[in-house]
Amino acid sequence: MARLTPEMLGTVLGVWAHPDDEAYLSAGLMALARDAGQRVVCVTATRGEHGTDDPDGWPPERLARRREAELRACLAALGVTEHHFLDYVDGTCAQVDADTAVRRIAAIMADVEPDTVVTFGPEGMTGHADHRAVSAWTTAAHALAVPAARLLYATTTAAFADRWQDLHARFDIFLDPALPLRTPDDQIVLEVTLDGDLADRKHLALRAQASQTDGLISALGEDRFRAWCARETFTVASAAPRSTSAGQAIGDGRRGG
Repeated sequence: MARLTPEMLGTVLGVWAHPDDEAYLSAGLMALARDAGQRVVCVTATRGEHGTDDPDGWPPERLARRREAELRACLAALGVTEHHFLDYVDGTCAQVDADTAVRRIAAIMADVEPDTVVTFGPEGMTGHADHRAVSAWTTAAHALAVPAARLLYATTTAAFADRWQDLHARFDIFLDPALPLRTPDDQIVLEVTLDGDLADRKHLALRAQASQTDGLISALGEDRFRAWCARETFTVASAAPRSTSAGQAIGDGRRGG
């Protein structure tokens, strides 16, 4: 499969579930595309207002305001100036009327006219129900509004899964035993390896989302956290592998993202 570079993607539209998804999975891609003078637009389904282990200290309205400000700072670090919230409730995307969500995303796509759409694969990267719903919405909206645009799914490889197995087990990052995906290298159509200035920019973008990243960075240490985030890989939607159980209802009782 022919490899792409971020500079070849044209106008990029990323569609994600929570603030910080876009940075973890595509910060390097966005930064390089912007450096090449390309338009990058980001869509976020929720404000991540339930993404806390301290709901008394961070009630939803307060956390939503903080995460919105964090996302603005994150995108600014990457040079991204166009953003849309869908304003769905964190943790409830699987219960949203899918036809309505698809139409809303399709309307954004028709307005932006992207050359490339980037989102989660059907398994939702981690298995999170919000992620899986956003993947399904985006895939349907792409077919409806911009079928000629390339559709890329963020994914993981066997090398990533093996290298970071201890970290993923320790922090319970993946909600399905079939995850992370081990997408074959010949199905990776775009790979961004971050070092030097680009790695610094991604780290700054993730650091901006301190409500979600401070604890993990403290637990791992700066160097290990940076290494864990230093590779972004994508496959074309038609080639995306599926985990054996990712279609099941996983994480219904989990807090938001």
